[in-house]
Amino acid sequence: MSTEQVYQEFPSRSVAADVHGILMRVASLEDTLDGKIRAWKDATRRQSKKLKDLGDIARLVESYPDLWETLPDELKAIIESPES
Repeated sequence: MSTEQVYQEFPSRSVAADVHGILMRVASLEDTLDGKIRAWKDATRRQSKKLKDLGDIARLVESYPDLWETLPDELKAIIESPES
């Protein structure tokens, strides 16, 4: 578990999900997206990791278009709107 304060509330908002046939609690979509955005913005992360985070963010928004509105403008300028 991360010791960063921002992640401390994630478990309380977790949701039940079937993961390869096992029912477990996972981070909510909103928290997953928030974590990916924070990782993408982290100036100390390697470029390859930041590119993976960007791809993960794009896939989340493609799969769940309602998340588009929660993206910061700097990401909206890079990722196509799911309405496109």
